[in-house]
Amino acid sequence: METINMNEVITDMLAAMKSSVSHHWKEIKESMQQFLAARKARFELLAELRISGELSQEHFESRLQDEKLIAEAEMQALEVISKAMAQNAANAAIDIFQKAVGAAIKTVL
Repeated sequence: METINMNEVITDMLAAMKSSVSHHWKEIKESMQQFLAARKARFELLAELRISGELSQEHFESRLQDEKLIAEAEMQALEVISKAMAQNAANAAIDIFQKAVGAAIKTVL
């Protein structure tokens, strides 16, 4: 995708997660890297559909909520961080993605 560098966005998403879970990062780092790598194609598709206008803002936000819940569940399955930490980390990561897509939309318009 030309308008978003997904590798950069994923790196930023991991950094946001890291800052949200602080001293627990060592325990979840590898799993979260694998999780985002596995979800990369999904994020690329969501970005492409939103930027092209094929996906409304409402549906985009609904899909992002789904992604947050999946990320939270993945982190909680590791049983090293609390639900609140998992929610904060998932929210931080998805916020980074949402901002990147929003910025890409502005460059298209």
